[in-house]
Amino acid sequence: MADSVFIVFVLCLNVVVCEWLTQKPGFRHIGTALLVILLTALEANLTLLPTSEVPVYTGIFDYVAPLALFLLLLNVNLKDLRRAGLPMLTMFLTGSAGTIIGVLVSVWLFDAPQTIGSLFYALAGMFTGTYIGGSINFHAVALHYGVSKVGNLFIAATAADNIVTALWMVATIALPHFLQRRFPRQLPTVSEPVHSVEATAYDDAETISPADLALLLALGLGSIFLARQLAVRVPALPFVLVLTTLALVLAQFRIVNRLRGSRLLGLFGVYIFLAVIGAYCDVAALLRDGQLALVLFGMILLLVLIHAGILFGVGAVFRQDWDVLSIASQANIGGATSALALARSLNRPDLQLPAVLVGTLGNAIGTYLGILLAELLR
Repeated sequence: MADSVFIVFVLCLNVVVCEWLTQKPGFRHIGTALLVILLTALEANLTLLPTSEVPVYTGIFDYVAPLALFLLLLNVNLKDLRRAGLPMLTMFLTGSAGTIIGVLVSVWLFDAPQTIGSLFYALAGMFTGTYIGGSINFHAVALHYGVSKVGNLFIAATAADNIVTALWMVATIALPHFLQRRFPRQLPTVSEPVHSVEATAYDDAETISPADLALLLALGLGSIFLARQLAVRVPALPFVLVLTTLALVLAQFRIVNRLRGSRLLGLFGVYIFLAVIGAYCDVAALLRDGQLALVLFGMILLLVLIHAGILFGVGAVFRQDWDVLSIASQANIGGATSALALARSLNRPDLQLPAVLVGTLGNAIGTYLGILLAELLR
């Protein structure tokens, strides 16, 4: 059995290497999350790291992953949603409904119970969570159903998700220009937004004090303990949903919502969690089962196209701004960060804050809806 300190050393070093790689042109669009999975999978398959359950992996699943999800959700303050504007909020919720319909259709059309296997319902829940909210919700649902420990299935889903998300970013940049030429909408005169703090809050770099760190850890570990106690005493309450609810309740208090370091620590925790998932991956088995990756890619592509058809169709009927529709869709499919990037790419500073706010709403509801749909299909 490998030394636990050595394993943690390698996992941390992998995050450093992958963060460095994302600064290079050839790797920039892959992202740290997928890179850290692939690098750790390579090391595990070269026997540099264990591929089976070891105490340090168990600790990361039991403590680091839930803590990371908790910390990332502290950024979601629902009071800010009133500043997103009714058109953006309405179109985002329309897109969320389109995602759910798309998941159900893709599960039926691809005969998911046969082509994916017994965990098809969990995959459907993960796709629902991530294409309403974001990666936080994807990982939360995966953690709840144990998909995280099925290395090959999880990595195939992650790879397909990353490919379609990247393609959809390109599509949402191009669509507003294409549609505006054929079906013109009167565009508002834009100026720099008054509120820039929230629009720039998705920078990974933060300054954190010892008091901030101590309070974040105290809140996170205390909430994990309380969520586990409640889940034991009331088995009908899933641990992940209890923890999500505690995080969202605490995030409504500005003193908690504005704590520095929650995003930084949360992202680091997610990267370490993803590295362990990479260690569970049997690359040879994954290559042998290429059909699984193709099925997952097809399912995701279909559900995203259905989502887009519903969102842009409803938006066209009500003559909504094409930029608003694209940003709302990107907030669903890619999350708050990519929606913010899209608003900047479209030169719409007036939509930067709404993009972030509806993206955080997705983080708030994604896990609930993902687990709800998974249970309905189970």
